[in-house]
Amino acid sequence: MDETIAPMEHLTVSQSWALVRSAPIGRLAVVVDGKPEIFPLNHVVDHGTVVFRTAEGTKLMGTLGKEVAYEVDGVDAGGTVAWSVVIKGEAHEVARLHEAVESFELPLFPWHQGPKPRIIRIEPSEVHGRRFSVNLPQAQAHAPHASEE
Repeated sequence: MDETIAPMEHLTVSQSWALVRSAPIGRLAVVVDGKPEIFPLNHVVDHGTVVFRTAEGTKLMGTLGKEVAYEVDGVDAGGTVAWSVVIKGEAHEVARLHEAVESFELPLFPWHQGPKPRIIRIEPSEVHGRRFSVNLPQAQAHAPHASEE
């Protein structure tokens, strides 16, 4: 084992939420008809929950009133430290009028052009984050990134 690589660091819930807020997209994991499905989507953090918009379809069917997982990850600008946050909890549609009005005011703009009239909120029961050094091969560690060329 390479001793220059720092051990994995478990993040606090507060640190984890800060990283989720900093990332524009994550991946929603659901089970539909007994099969796993994963959807990339953009989100916003609101009062300790994850909120996203969607339309009718598999994603909606896999979330309403069900336990889901949402994962967000990233890497620092130098490409040497990575992080991952997994949020597990129950997803429900925002249905109460005052909550829906507040949700429409959130800075949440789906990338896909189609209408996304349904607002889903994940109420977390677990939030786990970790940060670790990226183990780059020597040649890759010194190679310029595409954006640096």
